[in-house]
Amino acid sequence: MRRTIALLILLLGVALTTWARSERVLVVPNDTLHFTALKLPPPDKLQAHLGPFRLAGAWEMKLGDYRFGGYSALLALPDGRLLAISDFGRFLTFMPPGGDQRYTPKHGDLLKDPRNDKRGVDSESATRDPRTGQIWLGLEYRNAFVRLGPNWRETGRAAPSSMAHWGLNSGPEAMLRLADGRFVALSEGARNWFWPSRHDGVVFPGDPVRRPEAGQRFTFQGPTAFDPVDMSQLPDGRVLVLMRTLIWPLPERFAGRLAIGNPRHIREGATWRVTEVARLASTLPVDNFEGLAVVPQKNGTLIVWLISDDNQTRLQRTLLWKLVVDPKDLPG
Repeated sequence: MRRTIALLILLLGVALTTWARSERVLVVPNDTLHFTALKLPPPDKLQAHLGPFRLAGAWEMKLGDYRFGGYSALLALPDGRLLAISDFGRFLTFMPPGGDQRYTPKHGDLLKDPRNDKRGVDSESATRDPRTGQIWLGLEYRNAFVRLGPNWRETGRAAPSSMAHWGLNSGPEAMLRLADGRFVALSEGARNWFWPSRHDGVVFPGDPVRRPEAGQRFTFQGPTAFDPVDMSQLPDGRVLVLMRTLIWPLPERFAGRLAIGNPRHIREGATWRVTEVARLASTLPVDNFEGLAVVPQKNGTLIVWLISDDNQTRLQRTLLWKLVVDPKDLPG
């Protein structure tokens, strides 16, 4: 009898362990992640807003799962897939339209809060070290960073004092590991009402989880009334910044900007100014764009992917844009 009970306990433990592991990463059947192509405006209207960028495609993404959506950060993976990270600490890996669709989409949890408190997992920004595969997440409400190993398991976290004064709902909304090893983080909220184009920024000489006390403050200045929400570095070293604003709250309408800047100008106490290069106008198929990823092509052009955060509401959509640009056509 004791052996039978022990065997049942063992089998139950194995079953619970298997269930817990399977809940972390779920395979998404190919027929449940849908990409619906959106009708694009005439080329002349697109060029008037997007300048050197060409909108090669725009899609609405849908997945029949309550955990889908809310994506605030986007990373390009080496195999061509995109990694979208949500406000709830969840991820979605998928091959965008035009890519090798033999890859099956997957989604699951990157972070878990024991109290099921969204503020403990609200990942608004992400960056990746291409050499090691490590990923850093920026937690908005905590004004903190979480580092994940190549297996996407947490290996450390820190709340730098240089970001402690940022608002509870203001950052780090945009974060980037530069090719020279520095880390840059930007606050979403404008510094004050008198300077709606200025935002707080912090630059670290290396891993902010390892040395959170090393953060140096600077000022980020972009288009007035637009907030930085993501960044990606180009092969030539310049940084492309995605910015966003809310035009009208009911129903929610958004507009965006793409700006470019040179990170060599980021210095403690100085102002890092970026130049507007494209307007994501509300007359285009836009939504709450918060994620940006740049993928270099063999011919020298760049594919710029944008993803929107639907805040898991019916009033908004999860959109994916594919922009193409020749970096030689970008200013600065």
